Amino acid sequence: MLRLMQVRGRDGRRVVATDGAESWYVGRYRTVYELAQAAISRHLTLESVVAKAGRVGRADPKKLLGAGRVLAPVDHPDPAHLLVSGTGLTHLGSAASRDAMHKKLTRSGAASLSDSMRMFHMGVEGGKPKRGQAGVQPEWFYKGDGSIVVAPGKPLVSPAFALDAGEEPEVAGVYVVGERGVPYRLGHVLMNEFSDHVTERHNYLWLAHSKLRPCSFGPELLVGELPADIRGTSRIRRGRRVIFEQPFLTGEANMSHALDNLERHHFKYSYFRRPGDVHVHTFGTATLSFAAEIKSRAGDVFEIEAEPFGLPLVNPLALARAERFAVRAL
Repeated sequence: MLRLMQVRGRDGRRVVATDGAESWYVGRYRTVYELAQAAISRHLTLESVVAKAGRVGRADPKKLLGAGRVLAPVDHPDPAHLLVSGTGLTHLGSAASRDAMHKKLTRSGAASLSDSMRMFHMGVEGGKPKRGQAGVQPEWFYKGDGSIVVAPGKPLVSPAFALDAGEEPEVAGVYVVGERGVPYRLGHVLMNEFSDHVTERHNYLWLAHSKLRPCSFGPELLVGELPADIRGTSRIRRGRRVIFEQPFLTGEANMSHALDNLERHHFKYSYFRRPGDVHVHTFGTATLSFAAEIKSRAGDVFEIEAEPFGLPLVNPLALARAERFAVRAL
């Protein structure tokens, strides 16, 4: 399957394509956004535009990543026109926990469930409608615009007021909106959605606050359809030690919602179909180091990998200093 990444070149930005064991610099186009716009305007697939663009030399993605030259695999010339958002409570988790949950979800016990459990149950019951139909809407959250996106390998900086700085290994869909307001899916990326789980746990109504953090995705964009069953690994390194390592499952086979349903409920809002905008919409997770009572520290390194996506997504954790500010009247 074709994968794309963006790197800093000596003469500006460059796109690197990988297919199987071959990696090369793509001709004519400097960014994945330009490739997407060309595909939309010519009514072609992204893969065919890459093929027609030609090759202008071999590339070594692993070496480029090690040299710190890799950028996020998609961006927008104006970061305010890239929207990062996501859904939660979309994954089934282990079969044992799912069975236990189903036993609790009786009519007599439904009233005692938390809002989160009811939302999960709604997804299990109605998150995978027939193709072309709308199922139950998922939980939705806003994360930020393009200014909060951190390049692979660069630090995820947690604000001084945060109560936690935890990874979230996820897969996100990447979209560009065409001139007529039609969203086009370019492909999918690994994402560290990076949230404040202590704030969220304190009161679920603070979920919105807990999500307003930086994130990182990539290093590579997987072009085409997402495999139904994806098995990856999430780990945290502290110095030479691995303090957390756990598999994560994603893809529709491991989710309570169909991807089409998640996309439908995001893009049903007309202001998310503004021509030219880029959307990175993450699909949720069932694996968190927070659930294993891991407390991350500055200098810890998050690693997320899954075979279809090529290179792993690696980011160290840094803590920001407290900022002083005041609101002034005009």
